[in-house]
Amino acid sequence: MTATVRMPTLFIPHGGGPCFFMEMPLGWPADLWDGMEAYLRDLPATLEERPRAILIISGHWLTKRPTVNVAAHPTLLYDYYGFPEHTYRLTYPVAGATDLAPRVEALLTEAGLAMDKEERRGLDHGVFIPLKVSYPEADVPVLQLSLQQDLDPAQHLAIGRALAPLRDEGVLIIGSGMSYHNLAHFGPGPGDRDAEQFDNWLYETLTRVDPAEREKRLNEWEAAPGGLASHPTSEHLLPLMVAVGAADNAPGTRDYNERLLGKAISGFRFG
Repeated sequence: MTATVRMPTLFIPHGGGPCFFMEMPLGWPADLWDGMEAYLRDLPATLEERPRAILIISGHWLTKRPTVNVAAHPTLLYDYYGFPEHTYRLTYPVAGATDLAPRVEALLTEAGLAMDKEERRGLDHGVFIPLKVSYPEADVPVLQLSLQQDLDPAQHLAIGRALAPLRDEGVLIIGSGMSYHNLAHFGPGPGDRDAEQFDNWLYETLTRVDPAEREKRLNEWEAAPGGLASHPTSEHLLPLMVAVGAADNAPGTRDYNERLLGKAISGFRFG
């Protein structure tokens, strides 16, 4: 299926747990997540066309091989802890993009990548929380694709490259993670400089260098200023690799940036 316009690919922040659907605890800024929520809410209006489906890669699902959730009516996985009781009753009755799964499998197979399917696992909060903000009517079918347990940047860039044709078929590819994800230092003070340095490195890498150099840098992200301090583990950064791989050499732009409790957080789009 060929669309009339080519979809961009996105790397979005998904916040902390169900943050957009609760009041902040006493002592926390009441408006802490307002800027990120506004960014996510306004994303659909920035697209030239409404996507026929969303392929989303979250930092909260890791498997041995690329795996897609093929449930026709996926449930939700409330994989956050210690939040208000009502946040475990949030709903997002979206249809699964089951017709997209064979196309994803064909593209990955063509690239020499084996794919698995499953339908029991629910959509995790890296999926349903940001999409509940961006598409509150739950009217765009969703297919979730897992990250790989080996956490290899090159592998995730390759997965993205294999899936790039979907952009011409009305599919919006979203990497859902966080550009800064060191929960032990999420707060003003420790790590502020590391977060700023890594955010600056991401901005330069994703928006200022040619595609070949961009991929080279991303493969070596651990050596970036503030890199490991910002991501002690890389699962919240790797969705970016898929989005960049699927960008098919398209230039990147930063379409979201703010400081949250002292930490620089950004979102990017390609194409």
